[in-house]
Amino acid sequence: MAEKTTKTIRKVTKNKIFVLDTSVILFDNNSILNFEEHDIAIPIPVLEELDEFKKGHDSKNYEAREFIRFLDKKAGDKSLTEWIPLNGKTKGKFKVIMRGEHPTLDATNIYSGDKMDHQILNTALKLQEDEPRKIVTLVTKDINLRLKAKALNLRSEDYQTGKVSDLSDGFIGKKDMAEASQELVDKLYKNKTIAAEDLKDIAPKFKPSSNMFYILKASKSSSLAFYNAITESLDHVEKRAYYGVKPRNAEQTFALSAIFNPEVKLVTISGVAGTGKTLLALAGSLEQRRNFKQIYLARPIVPLSNKDIGFLPGNAEEKINPYMQPLWDNLKFIKNQFSDRDKQYKQINEMIEKEKIVITPLAYIRGRSLSNIIFIVDEAQNLTPHEVKTIITRAGENSKFIFTGDIRQIDTPYLDEQSNGLSYLIDKLKGHKLHAHVTLEKGERSELANLANDLL
Repeated sequence: MAEKTTKTIRKVTKNKIFVLDTSVILFDNNSILNFEEHDIAIPIPVLEELDEFKKGHDSKNYEAREFIRFLDKKAGDKSLTEWIPLNGKTKGKFKVIMRGEHPTLDATNIYSGDKMDHQILNTALKLQEDEPRKIVTLVTKDINLRLKAKALNLRSEDYQTGKVSDLSDGFIGKKDMAEASQELVDKLYKNKTIAAEDLKDIAPKFKPSSNMFYILKASKSSSLAFYNAITESLDHVEKRAYYGVKPRNAEQTFALSAIFNPEVKLVTISGVAGTGKTLLALAGSLEQRRNFKQIYLARPIVPLSNKDIGFLPGNAEEKINPYMQPLWDNLKFIKNQFSDRDKQYKQINEMIEKEKIVITPLAYIRGRSLSNIIFIVDEAQNLTPHEVKTIITRAGENSKFIFTGDIRQIDTPYLDEQSNGLSYLIDKLKGHKLHAHVTLEKGERSELANLANDLL
């Protein structure tokens, strides 16, 4: 009897049609393939918007071009207004839907304006009217468009592929061990490293995780430690200065240790403003400058009011300088730890002159092979997962990548704490032997900056 009931339920289950907004395609050009067996509808206004985005060198321009090529290849000699199979039996079908008008709802009148968003809403509403047996859902990264759709009784949701679990209370890269044995702490101080086999005898309850940092607290003393997944050993982490910059807390000590560790090829550092993310990345990189040919500091350009930087006065260098200034400020801070007569001060000036230190927008490194360098990516929370992947896949021999950012401070309109590139990177690579992550929790910029972070 139960079996018949199950079959009945399956028969009445509605098929789904997902309507893709432009923001989803610009986020992931492969999005059309990520809806399992369900059908995909692409409003004609979306194709018009993609036409505006196809020219340029930014990630969104690449995504637009790739999606347009995909549609052209899949369509072949067929009409895009027909349902075209995506991939045999495993995927659904897709087609382009023309503009339409719902008999009672008109978004252009309700929301006062013939914007592309309103035309997309009207097209989806008409599809919903034409396909009463199917569940029509608008998929968009634009939260305001989702709200507008729901106000018109049209289903809408965020694009879920690439989103990770909330990191705000999750993986931070370190653990407090309040009940560590005194024998473990003493031996770590004495030998500096303990093999995993020996840990079983000294601390049988201690189960280390790959590339995790630890604060070991025993009855009489404590120690900072790191479990090295490659050597399979628990290593003592020493608190020391790196190119004049002294760590002020355990997390900063861990971050510098990860940056300086030659076996860790990828470091992610997250934290709120003033925790020292960029400064630590730069100081740790300068400390090992002899091991690499260049140090690259890059950050994505997020223009004011989402306008292209072309509207700013000046040549290309003058346009981008304001966006790069925070990186120069950190470099200046490190220089000022020394007098202008000190060797380190002169070394930094010389490295800048000889382009051993290069500060540049991320867009300027596209297509390059990044070998024998340390590459620091600042404000990585403003990158998409695809952009982060593109950067890392440029890595050549003897390269180290450091990504820093604050996942709560996102300046691009279609990213959030769970879908930005930095969160994606931390979530997908945690525990890998080549990756180490540290979340900086304590602001060290100033007492006033801490007050703003805590109370404002």
